[in-house]
Amino acid sequence: EVQLVESGGGLVQAGGSLRLSCAASGFTLDDYGIGWFRQGPGKEREGVSCISKSDGRIYYVDSVKGRFTISSDNAKDTVYLQMNSLKPEDTAVYYCAAANRRCRTGWFLYEYWGQGTQVTVSS
Repeated sequence: EVQLVESGGGLVQAGGSLRLSCAASGFTLDDYGIGWFRQGPGKEREGVSCISKSDGRIYYVDSVKGRFTISSDNAKDTVYLQMNSLKPEDTAVYYCAAANRRCRTGWFLYEYWGQGTQVTVSS
């Protein structure tokens, strides 16, 4: 059974840091692009970052470049999102998702999703 489980969310003050984890089971990370998405209150789902071992690519949305870092640990089947210098506008539910072979444009192209973890940044 394919499963993605996020953890690491919480409440943090602006300027603080959090590290989100996405633990995968039932498939091999090398065969999928793993993306982080977020959805804030009243907002559309937004792609934040993605990592793809098959083509060695990493992507970030412009609003998080220089602040967020995505990484993967194949030995632990886990993808991380290190979030530094957090801002109130980063407040959202964060989801990880898996797309076949590589990162994809469009959240609807991701096959498997975790349940989400809440990140709240206070001003």
